[in-house]
Amino acid sequence: MINDPGPMVVSDPLAAFERQGMVKLVAPAKVNLFLGIGGLRPDGYHEATTVMHALSLHDVLHMDYFPESPGGLQVEVDCYSREGLPALDVASEDNLVLRAIRLLAQKLGRDCDESFRIRVEKHIPFEAGLGGGSSDAAAALVGAARFWGLDAPDFGSMGASATDSQAGAPKAPAPEVLAAAAELGSDVSFFLYGGCACLTGTGEAYSHRLDPMKKAAVLVKPDKGVSTREAYRLFDEDPLPVPDVVRDKAAAALRAQDVPLFNNLAPAAEKLCPELATIRAWLGEQPGVEGVLLCGSGSATAALCTNFEDACRISGAAQLEGWWARTTALSALGAAAVPSKA
Repeated sequence: MINDPGPMVVSDPLAAFERQGMVKLVAPAKVNLFLGIGGLRPDGYHEATTVMHALSLHDVLHMDYFPESPGGLQVEVDCYSREGLPALDVASEDNLVLRAIRLLAQKLGRDCDESFRIRVEKHIPFEAGLGGGSSDAAAALVGAARFWGLDAPDFGSMGASATDSQAGAPKAPAPEVLAAAAELGSDVSFFLYGGCACLTGTGEAYSHRLDPMKKAAVLVKPDKGVSTREAYRLFDEDPLPVPDVVRDKAAAALRAQDVPLFNNLAPAAEKLCPELATIRAWLGEQPGVEGVLLCGSGSATAALCTNFEDACRISGAAQLEGWWARTTALSALGAAAVPSKA
């Protein structure tokens, strides 16, 4: 049992974590401006080149740590869905937040009596291609790293320009944090840096940072989610190659606005969920939309907009069509601790 600091009577369970010593973390969503999936490797993973961009839409983690709690490492994770999102139906042992902390402890060779209590405030829908679970895991790594005295991103380091020689690349997390992120999944590595970045390998190898964009966006998704596993299965049956000129332009870009919008997983996702093609066509017809692309393997579709007013109008119209929709913006955020008000 976790060593409880004492009984607390609160109307909102998240308020229990607004106390001295806790860590509050942001876990942003992402969109793949470019996603080029290649061939299947002997290890069962696909080669991938991707340019990811963080969004202002984010989950919030409230994290408390209790050293010297008896019983070895213990992690308690509770998720609270916000803004009408359905409850997250994931077994505790399968929760990426719990797995992230245990894996980092393993990488560090920690064998201590200690415990974490974590409450995750969910604003990012799951099975949407927005990376919510991966971002939560990255935030958990950042939080645990802070409590354990390791290098980890902080809120103030986000947004460094790729072309600013003074700013340079963001500070790299500790090697054990990076190793845990790569093992948990390719998207987790990106969220440790945030902003806009090009990744290679299977999508886990950080190549270089790009200057982020400040642009309004709308996210639209149907009720149905898309299984990433099934999307890749259909892709393997009929792979769509990436034109060399498109891949080269994406890999060479140093600014987000120079990245060609491309996703060769989209046809497979649209086979699994034909409504995605309807949403893509509908968004493409809306005034003020500058580009439309599927987020990862779906089921959310992102529309980049001329301004925030257009984004709000389109989001409202999408909701009238019966779809989940949110107005957001491209962001320089990464998984990071929020500075204390104290």
